Amino acid sequence: MSKREYILRYLTIIKFLRKGEATFEQLKVYLKSESEFYGYTLSISKRTFQRDLSEILTLFNIDIQYNFSRKVYFISVEEEDFDLSNRMLEAFDLFNTLNTAGKLSQYILFEKRKPQGMEHFYGLLHAIKNRFIIRFTYHKFWEDDPTQRIAEPYSLKESQGRWYVLAKDQNDNKVKTFGLDRISGLEITKQKFELAKNFDANKLFSNCFGIICPEDSKPEEIILSFDSVQGKYIKSFPLHQSQQIVKDDNDEVRIRLKLCITFDFLMELLSYGNLVKVVSPTKLKTKIRKMHFDALKQYGV
Repeated sequence: MSKREYILRYLTIIKFLRKGEATFEQLKVYLKSESEFYGYTLSISKRTFQRDLSEILTLFNIDIQYNFSRKVYFISVEEEDFDLSNRMLEAFDLFNTLNTAGKLSQYILFEKRKPQGMEHFYGLLHAIKNRFIIRFTYHKFWEDDPTQRIAEPYSLKESQGRWYVLAKDQNDNKVKTFGLDRISGLEITKQKFELAKNFDANKLFSNCFGIICPEDSKPEEIILSFDSVQGKYIKSFPLHQSQQIVKDDNDEVRIRLKLCITFDFLMELLSYGNLVKVVSPTKLKTKIRKMHFDALKQYGV
């Protein structure tokens, strides 16, 4: 049996249990039906299934447990790992679809733009997991000369299709985000560091949009208004985890956010053009208005 067939079976088991708890017999029936679709033999014995549960936990960090009283299996995922597990499953699902269907260039159109610096991803992940200090050359877009950095890598973060490493720069002992596309000469040293016990990357960015997390800025209540059509997009793909719907009718969708007003967030608002109106706070309305006027000046308006 090929490795791909194993992975496909794991995915099929997870996919079924994500819908709800199930007995082993129900799983067997589902695996048999899916075998006909994929052209693989996915049917397994109870003993093999037990081994699969261990592999699924290792590969996807998804813990499938058994309820003895109801005699059913169910997925038990910690809330903090839920998003990561879903993203991993989406990636494997997409990979499997592409391989199952063969040549799909006429059916699936991928984005031609690809983020640079992804060759550093797994090296940085290794350094983060093992607490290894890293050295690299960093070239900011707004500076002519690159600089040498020694840093303690804490986590990887995605934003707007780009990847960043969150790390404490030993030059000034400040935690910063470094774009992977601006890193070169990455060296993973054998020198260890200790992560501060009270450091929480998720908490650090909980009130921020994108990768800018200002030290001296506090989150503010922000009210935005969209027309009913654009509002449907905003509801289906929220701007931020704090998003709440405060008005939803045939004319308008109004949302409330709690965020720090950063450059990243301003750029996001500008991308909606005349489809969004800032209701409050006043200082955000003023900033957006000025940026629109400055843009018009470039066209002599």
